[in-house]
Amino acid sequence: MEKIMQGRMDRGYFRYQKEYEEKALEVLRSGWYILGKEVEKFEEEFASYVGTKHSVGVANGLDALWLAFRVLGIGKGDEVIVQGNTYIASVMGITINDATPVFVEPDEYYQIDADKIEEKITDKTKAILVVHLYGHAANMDKICAICKKHNLKLVEDCAQSHGAKYNGKMTGSFGDIGCFSFYPSKNMGAYGDAGAITTDDPELARLVKIYRNYGSEKRYYNMVVGANSRLDELQAGLLRVKLTHMDEITKEREELANYYTAGIDNPKVIKPSVSDNATCVWHQFVLRVPTEGAGENGKEASSERDRLRQYLEDNGIMTLIHYPIPPHMAQAYEYLSVPAGSLPITERFANEVISLPMYTGLTKDEQDRVIACVNSFK
Repeated sequence: MEKIMQGRMDRGYFRYQKEYEEKALEVLRSGWYILGKEVEKFEEEFASYVGTKHSVGVANGLDALWLAFRVLGIGKGDEVIVQGNTYIASVMGITINDATPVFVEPDEYYQIDADKIEEKITDKTKAILVVHLYGHAANMDKICAICKKHNLKLVEDCAQSHGAKYNGKMTGSFGDIGCFSFYPSKNMGAYGDAGAITTDDPELARLVKIYRNYGSEKRYYNMVVGANSRLDELQAGLLRVKLTHMDEITKEREELANYYTAGIDNPKVIKPSVSDNATCVWHQFVLRVPTEGAGENGKEASSERDRLRQYLEDNGIMTLIHYPIPPHMAQAYEYLSVPAGSLPITERFANEVISLPMYTGLTKDEQDRVIACVNSFK
């Protein structure tokens, strides 16, 4: 029996193969491969899609994050509030600028708990980084109100939320800057590394363009110490193709998620749900597998989650854990001295979550196999 992968990108490619290959040949034959018309057009089209005045293409999602804080002037001595259960790149965007992450627990939807933000604000707090994790839009009404009340900058990590909305408004359009990854496995994935920032502020967009190109606005005249973080023409062209299909891609993922939700029926697992006023574009479909009687931080919960994962793998179904080690417990951030047990919900989730197969082109037959296997787990 053929294995069902947790994620795969070939089916999305084959679905629009002719368009991708025609665009690739067009770019290759153009003779212009860096910062040309494809990047310019993609930036215009992506800004329109998100609902911002500006978009700037960069090399990857991590660069979008650290460049966002750089152009906002956030650095050493400054604190940035971020949820504890995010991917470590979110935190790296802060610390690359020598700023300090301050972690907040997630809510039941895996987003930053907006009701717990204000207790973490100090006179050093300069910004909130919202991560729309797994493709679910965070509670932007409350978060925007907190930023306004405390005069804080707002950065959105939209690496997983292309097309997600809160009260009808697209993620990436609420904050001072929205940061996007187009890593191949994303809903709007490129065919290599790629990223972008979105903003309504023309000066922030101009600064990102300077920093991404060696700190230069005019060739060989360097204003700041910048980076080489340019979205290349080929990736921009391929992303322009995918952008025209994003509504279809999003609709398919919603249908896949609804099918999982309707079919999975096992009291040992907790299915994901969507909060009021938010949409989810289902970058991941994440179950939780708690263990009865586990400690407060869920240290014993991993045994049940891992049992399910092994059971699925034994039946040819691959899964992933997003994410097994919270950033505050990573070796890279030992210097922050955030002790284990200080973020019990974050730590419990890390020991309970498991991501089922989810990708463009996942078939109903494959989903039926996954559902039957989850339901038969004892």
